[in-house]
This record gives sequence, structure tokens and C-alpha cells, in this order.
Amino acid sequence: MTIPKFLRYGLGVAAALLVGGCALAAQQNPTVLEVSTLYDGHGKVLHNTRIVVQDGKIVRIDPKAQSANMVDLRGLTVMPGWIDVHVHMTWHFGPNGKYGDRNETPEQANLAIASNVWKTLQGGFTTVQSVGEPQDKDLRDAIARGDIPGPRLLTAWRPISNDKLTPDQIRAWVRNVKQNGGDLIKIFASRSIRDGGGETLGPEQLQAACGEANAEGLRSLVHAYREAVRAATLAGCTEVEHGTYATNDDLQLMADHHTYFDPQAGLVLHNYLDNEDRFMGVGNYNAAGFASMRQALPLNIDLFKRALATPGLKIVFGTDAVAGAHGRNAEEFIYRVQAGQDPMQAMVAAQSLAAESLRMQDQIGSIAPGLQADIIALNGDPLKDITAVRRVAFVMKGGRVYRFDGVGR
Repeated sequence: MTIPKFLRYGLGVAAALLVGGCALAAQQNPTVLEVSTLYDGHGKVLHNTRIVVQDGKIVRIDPKAQSANMVDLRGLTVMPGWIDVHVHMTWHFGPNGKYGDRNETPEQANLAIASNVWKTLQGGFTTVQSVGEPQDKDLRDAIARGDIPGPRLLTAWRPISNDKLTPDQIRAWVRNVKQNGGDLIKIFASRSIRDGGGETLGPEQLQAACGEANAEGLRSLVHAYREAVRAATLAGCTEVEHGTYATNDDLQLMADHHTYFDPQAGLVLHNYLDNEDRFMGVGNYNAAGFASMRQALPLNIDLFKRALATPGLKIVFGTDAVAGAHGRNAEEFIYRVQAGQDPMQAMVAAQSLAAESLRMQDQIGSIAPGLQADIIALNGDPLKDITAVRRVAFVMKGGRVYRFDGVGR
């Protein structure tokens, strides 16, 4: 993704104006965040303490810490930045308001994508995993360089979707993704839910994909419905996405194999249905496809409830955010809590557990010394009112402040 000069300049100036003061002060003095309520990312709540941040990392938690650069977050609920393990960051609506606008210029597309990453960061998500478009790689690098402000981004770059590939071809594909800087392997083992979700890859193909990913030190995420859930688990894949039509035995098998599970309780399907006219007519976004998604809504809620009841199953937070959903990722928390998940466990699923699933628990997902200073604050307490996730008032990523709406007292 090439960022136009006008876009780099405009966003760079905006970010500099927003974070410059805190960043400059942090070069000379640590930043100290005064906190009245702190979630640590593992389910523990601390009160009346301070977080010391320097050089982009958390130095210590010390209720007596002092600095010339104090930030008052008392009255807000402070916690680690959220992690969304499944987004499609480049998906957007074109100037005509429709998905797949063929008359869109590259500059218009880049502006829309930059807006997606900014809104996602402003919504409290400091790390996301974008799993499916070649542009993700350039977008990841542009964010890392500071060309545009956005969440830390991991990418699958080129997903495996061709069911005609032989096991040897799949292994070569995985190695190519690794050589070209991919962070993980995304595998489509099922058709879209709009096409019935039938299995597309056989056991040997899945074993080749996930086995080679493991050999290359990469994680594997599998788009799976029906029988593909079991097949992906037995193939040693890292994480199963979606899982609609999975049986209780499938869910327990994932728990027994320590396979991470990312079901979606509501945001992605509601977003599609709310924007039906904007997607309609592109590929399988047709009347039959939307009927299938409506039918899947109660199935996904039932699946999520059964997943919660499965002992030992590691349920991580992912939204499958597409066009129309970026910046609203936190709505998935509300759907999950409505489906029966404990609010704190919903937070943990997007913090330490999500970080563990990314193999980044020593970098992000918790408020602890040595970790990246990815810290957000809400105006409200999601343990008492889960809709507080809509009221993000403070966002720090890597020690830089990208949002501060003021204290909540």
C-alpha cells in the first residue's frame, strides 16, 4: 500500500499535534498515569495506583510514582489496549457508498483504508490481526514506520483458498508467505456461510498447511464450519475461526487439543445485514447469501453459549470486521455478554488471552513491567455496564497518546 503524500502529511500532522507533547516529555521524564480503577488484563482489578511508562514500555506499577509528566486518568476504567484477532482492515465502501466500487481511484481507496485504521485505534484496539488481503503487508509496514497512525497490525498476507492445491504446493505456499514477511497463515477450509459453509480442504491438505506453518514457526488460522472444525483441530492448526455448525464434541476436541477458538457472537453478521444494500450484488452477496446470514444469527449465539460451557476451551476475541464495522469492533463485547459471557472474561479474551494466541504475551495484552505501553481507558465500568466499551476516552499505543477526551470524574 503506497500512502499518498497528502495523506501522509495530513495524518502525520494530526498525530504530531495529538501526541507530540506527551512524546517529547517522555524523552526526558517517564509518563506517569494516575489510575483509580485498573484491570490488569488477566482478570485482576487494582485501585488507586500509578503506571510508569518510559521509552514506549511499562516500567512499573507504583502508587507513589511521581514525574513532571503526570496524566490524570482517575475516574476512568484503565486496562490494556484491546486485541482483535480477526479483521479485514482494507475492506471499505467506495465513494458511491457501495462495497467493491470499481470507479474508485487508488487515492480514494488509500484514504478509506487509513480511515479504517484510525477509527480502529480510536476505538481502543491497539493490535489487530488482518487476515486476508495482499495490501495488508504494506499497510502493516506503513503503520510500523509511523506513516499513518493505527493499531499494531499482523497479517496473513496471502491466504490459502485454492482447494486444488496439492499438499506439496501448500507447503511451498506456506514457505513463500514466511519468506515474504507474513505473520501467520490463513486457511479457508470451508466455503463462506453464504454458500453453505461446506468443507473445501481435505485432511491431507490441512495437515500440510498447519504442519508446515508449525515447522516454519508460524501460527495458522482456519476459516472453518461444519466438519472442517474437527479436521482443522486434528491437523494441529493454531486457531479455528467462526465454527458455525460445530458440535459439542468438536468444541471439546478443540479444548483438549488447546486449539484457540474465535466465534463471532454478533457484530459481523449484524453489520452485513445493516449494510445489505451496500454489499448486495458483489459475488455471493445476493438474496440467498443474506438469507443464509440471517439464519446463522441464532446459530452463532447458540454456538457461543455452548463454547462458554465447554471446559478448558480458549475463546479469544475476534470480530471479522469488514467494511462498515471498523471502529465499532467493541460492539462484539456487548453481543458476547448478552450471550452469557462474564464481562471480565470478555475483556481478558481481548487482552492477555488474545496476546497468548498471537504468541505475544511477553509484549502486549497485560499491564505489567516490560510490556508495551498499550493502555486504554473507558468512561464507565464494563463490569457494571458493558456498553461502557463504546466510551473510549484514552488510547496509548507504545507509550504514545492517540486519544484523551479528559477525565471521567
